[in-house]
Amino acid sequence: MPTRPVALITGASSGIGAALAHTLADRGYDLVLLARRRDRLEQVGAAVKDRGATAETFTADLSSADGLAAAAERAANGDVRLLVSNAGSAGYAPLKDVPAADLDGLWRLNATAPVALAHAVLPSLLDRGDGGIVTVASLLAFSAGMRAFRPAGAAAALTLPPRTLYAAAKSATVAFTRTLATELAGTGVTATVVCPGRVATEWSSAAGQDGPDIMSAEDVATATAVAVERGESVCVPGLPGTEALDRLLEAEHALVGGGNRGVLAERYRPAP
Repeated sequence: MPTRPVALITGASSGIGAALAHTLADRGYDLVLLARRRDRLEQVGAAVKDRGATAETFTADLSSADGLAAAAERAANGDVRLLVSNAGSAGYAPLKDVPAADLDGLWRLNATAPVALAHAVLPSLLDRGDGGIVTVASLLAFSAGMRAFRPAGAAAALTLPPRTLYAAAKSATVAFTRTLATELAGTGVTATVVCPGRVATEWSSAAGQDGPDIMSAEDVATATAVAVERGESVCVPGLPGTEALDRLLEAEHALVGGGNRGVLAERYRPAP
């Protein structure tokens, strides 16, 4: 009997992580499910076993240095073919209101963990010349200059929440994964960053985010699996075409190319 590939999913106890577990089980993966809540992990593990997958549960808090180190050791075991770094916490608050004691943990969970886990799993993926790394970010990674936005088809704009630390971490994740995808070109290993908008999860419902323009976690999981199969570096589950991503790349070329010159721009020169 052929061996099923193994996918390690962080934040697998609920929401997008649990949906990814079900989707990947249906697509032929065995699973390593990682999260803080053992009871919820075991429920997800039982569900995916009914779909033909084996499921190893691994309890760790990725916001702690010890928890992340333990997760990285598991990722480096050599059997993981697909790493999905999904665990995260919104931590929506003005930066001044985030307790100083929480800064390291929030940043470690949202920004450092995907890097550390990718670093741990890469040697075995590269040795095999096959596999993938997925990070789950957010469309809020692109929202730094925005105060509000209007969802496609919506009648009114929505005010964005305070999000300085969260948006910064997700922006870092986007830049990390896109750059890694370029670095891995030609190796047989892919890197994909998933940037969903608002998603129907336990957290979003508790925050009052409900409505017809909110995507299901199952649809995000499906988009993620398809993007990995296609080798896409950026997956925006609700974006109908690639035009906006193409314009983003054009803007980056204009900014980096246009700003790299040895002459001070006129707009910065002192007035005569």
